[in-house]
Amino acid sequence: MNSIEENLKEIQNTIPEKVTLVAVSKTKPVSDLMEAYQAGQRVFGENKIQEMTQKWEELPKDIIWHMIGHVQTNKVKYMAPYVDTIHAVDSLKLLKEINKQAAKNDRIINCFLQIKIAKEDSKFGLSETDAIALLNSEEIKSLANVKIKGLMGMATFTDNTEQIIKEFKKIQSLYNQLTVDNPEFKILSIGMSGDYKLAIDCGSTMVRIGSSIFGARNYSH
Repeated sequence: MNSIEENLKEIQNTIPEKVTLVAVSKTKPVSDLMEAYQAGQRVFGENKIQEMTQKWEELPKDIIWHMIGHVQTNKVKYMAPYVDTIHAVDSLKLLKEINKQAAKNDRIINCFLQIKIAKEDSKFGLSETDAIALLNSEEIKSLANVKIKGLMGMATFTDNTEQIIKEFKKIQSLYNQLTVDNPEFKILSIGMSGDYKLAIDCGSTMVRIGSSIFGARNYSH
């Protein structure tokens, strides 16, 4: 079995320089994250705020933390002191709470709007229409402590490559449309372990890769 360092190097060799690799470290012990850190990885993604906060307390402070999971508004305050980017923003209510907690910590937090592109009911996210309305709303202009830097989406979990590409192309098209009026839009966060190469072909500038780096996850604990 490859080491975490070997896995990282293999993946980095398949990713263009302009694409950021988020190492998805959810459920993994601090020792695994340190192995990736020592191999040069600095951007880590977690999907549970409590777990991420514990890791943040223990690990080097130059790590850039990304919250990639669904966020409940009442938990934002726990990560506001340190989180760099929140991927799954799917409502104005959540955006306002992030802004409020960021202001309390005298910080600006980067956010991506999560767009629902998958066919599965379980995936969260805004429709294209709602995302455009949110970006054009007056209320958003007053949120000085958040920066909406782009879009995030998750394709349907399927072996049907054509469907995945269709979904990625859909969010790419919306992203390209929105960058015209939103010059701060720099990031399209699509692609995970199973489909990141397809995502890069569809314009992804950030991929979220976990099991291909750290091995299969253990959800039993």
